[in-house]
Amino acid sequence: MTMIHVIKGDITRLTDVDAIVNAANSSLLGGGGVDGAIHKAAGPGLLEECRALHGCPAGEARVTGGYRLPGRYVIHTVGPVWRGGGKKEDEVLAGCYRNCLEAAARKRITSIAFPAISTGIYGYPKERAAGIAVHTVQSYLEEHPGKIEKVIFVLFDDESLQIYKELMKKRGRV
Repeated sequence: MTMIHVIKGDITRLTDVDAIVNAANSSLLGGGGVDGAIHKAAGPGLLEECRALHGCPAGEARVTGGYRLPGRYVIHTVGPVWRGGGKKEDEVLAGCYRNCLEAAARKRITSIAFPAISTGIYGYPKERAAGIAVHTVQSYLEEHPGKIEKVIFVLFDDESLQIYKELMKKRGRV
């Protein structure tokens, strides 16, 4: 059974995962929040590799090296901007998590850490985003047993941490 953990911390400092997920913008060339922190910690090699990818549409995922990060890989995904829920935001956000897990499985990555995608400047409601994240990850793991051994949700603030912990408790995972 895959271990799912919920922690508060800095995703760029995790030493016990093969890959971290970057909540990127569509250019993949760095930005604010998690994206900026990952690019800063990884160093210029990440930016150079991202330039060669020519961007990423919302909901999809791209894999690069981790460069100066502790993990070997960064899986970049572009979450949806919250526009009230009528623009297929939920489907796009679920696609982010599913496509990151599929990309990880293709690369034989067995441990992965996710931030709370789209809940920063993209304005996604935290509880709604957390529900989609937890449901999508758990569904993927049930449908593909043995592909991923460990998933960590890495939250930046106490509010998000509580939301995820309560969701996991309700689902019998904590």
